[in-house]
Amino acid sequence: MNIYLQTLTRDLHSAIRNLSSVLNPLLFFIISISLFPLAISPEASMLSQIAAGIIWVASMLAVLLSLNTLFHNDFDNGVLEQMVVSHHSLPLLILSKIVAHWLLTGVPIILLSPLLGVLLFLDNESIKVLMLTLLLATPSLSLIGAIGASLIVSIKNSGMLLSLLILPLYIPILIFASSAVSQAQSGLEIDAQLYFLATILVVSLMLAPFISALSLKISLE
Repeated sequence: MNIYLQTLTRDLHSAIRNLSSVLNPLLFFIISISLFPLAISPEASMLSQIAAGIIWVASMLAVLLSLNTLFHNDFDNGVLEQMVVSHHSLPLLILSKIVAHWLLTGVPIILLSPLLGVLLFLDNESIKVLMLTLLLATPSLSLIGAIGASLIVSIKNSGMLLSLLILPLYIPILIFASSAVSQAQSGLEIDAQLYFLATILVVSLMLAPFISALSLKISLE
């Protein structure tokens, strides 16, 4: 397990040395949400009704912005080829990189969400549900995003192509997550939405590292 922990810590240290790659998606997340009250309406009733959708769309786009750095740096310096030809499990190496990506992107989004929820006039219970949906679903965003990032790793200026590949796969997560918060605001049960998000997470965790590994091998041929 040492090599997988080393991969995880190496990605974390690399991000710390290049803070702009971590801060830019988070700043986009904060700024884009902060602009909605100015663009739509400052009324609490209106903002609270659409708050879940606003935060979730911004979360998805922030994760998408950070996916370009998942494999490209290792591709440029030749580390990715060494990972592919090594005797270590490529899916587990990729999973280590995905975990690092989630720690750098998903966890800060989860921690920032209560503050932004208050900005959009969400009540305490809805904020708790919002954080729960983010906790369940942001790992899925990183896992699914890794598939797209592995497919276009050898293509320069591939941000638009990555968006076209990944955003349709994010739609079910957006629907169930925002629905859970809206249901909580109305005092209705949210078990079904949480079960669906948990199922997506489990399926993504089981399949995404293997699909990403196969995609990397194809991309590097």
